Amino acid sequence: MSMKTNPGNYFEDFRLGQKIAHATPRTLTQGDAALYTALYGSRFALQSSDTFAQSVGLPKSPLDDLLVFHTVFGKTVPDISLNAVANLGYAEGRFLRQVYPGETLTAHSEVIGLKENSNKQTGVVYVRTHGMNEKEEQVLSYVRWVMVRKRDADVAVAEAVVPKLADSVAVEDLHIAPHMNFDTLFDPVLSGSSHRWEHYEVGEKIDHSDGITVEEAEHMMATRLYQNTARVHFNQFAEGQGRFGRRLIYGGHVISLARAISFNGLANAFTIAAINGGRHVNPLFAGDTVFAWSQVVDKKALGHRKDAGALRLRLIATKNLPCGDFPDKDDKGAYPENVILDFDYWAILPRG
Repeated sequence: MSMKTNPGNYFEDFRLGQKIAHATPRTLTQGDAALYTALYGSRFALQSSDTFAQSVGLPKSPLDDLLVFHTVFGKTVPDISLNAVANLGYAEGRFLRQVYPGETLTAHSEVIGLKENSNKQTGVVYVRTHGMNEKEEQVLSYVRWVMVRKRDADVAVAEAVVPKLADSVAVEDLHIAPHMNFDTLFDPVLSGSSHRWEHYEVGEKIDHSDGITVEEAEHMMATRLYQNTARVHFNQFAEGQGRFGRRLIYGGHVISLARAISFNGLANAFTIAAINGGRHVNPLFAGDTVFAWSQVVDKKALGHRKDAGALRLRLIATKNLPCGDFPDKDDKGAYPENVILDFDYWAILPRG
């Protein structure tokens, strides 16, 4: 039988330094923005209103940062993680420019690390991915690592190389649009909160209170929106005999749900400037209810910018258990089974 289909890459197919250009270019539109809002209910004013965006100096409302992230991520799946067991983590993510409806995104990646697991059945692949617009301007870059199946457990693989990754993105490397200005026309009534950068304290915890129950159709629609072809999210026939016996909800869906929930308490955290780290701790399935809380890890002024500051936030999402005084890791560093996401990011907020 002729082989014209793509079986995806297995661990032994990857090479250190390998460069991969990903299909398919994707033009994002107002329709994508509306569907993203329908899926998650995000209410951040900057991404919801042209007039609000124009009041702080932007030409119109930009697309949600995570919509851009998921779209670029989806491009990489057929080449990087079609045969994945799990996506393990993120680091060194930088959002380098705003993306507006009508722009076309492409992606390319480089393999920066490889490590076979002791069971010889799988290995971990580290890649740095770059998202570009139609002008070949970089809009996003990030590192992720993913556990990928081996085709042949007995095949010899190269010596392990694990890249050294930064604990966090340096504040001086955070991007904020130079023409965006919160000095004069920023309206806290329209934004939904009077709490600005200076009102948050390092160590402060914010329970976002709200919960969202995940439906099967919604998470599958979201994953299709990003053209993410990972089988674990779609194919009950193929994956029904796997570890979980049911379709696994895409980790990015969890990030977007938790981010949308965080509006209640962080309404003025308009822009995600960087992803310092992220981990999908436990699986989420349809029928589960997602809750979230955030902790302020750090806060930094932005050099010469007096109108805005950066908060380093740790966003924790749980399933089927409101956060409240929810316990963190135990004495051995293990998460409770209800924790599904630990996401560390820099957000930009207006200063008063």
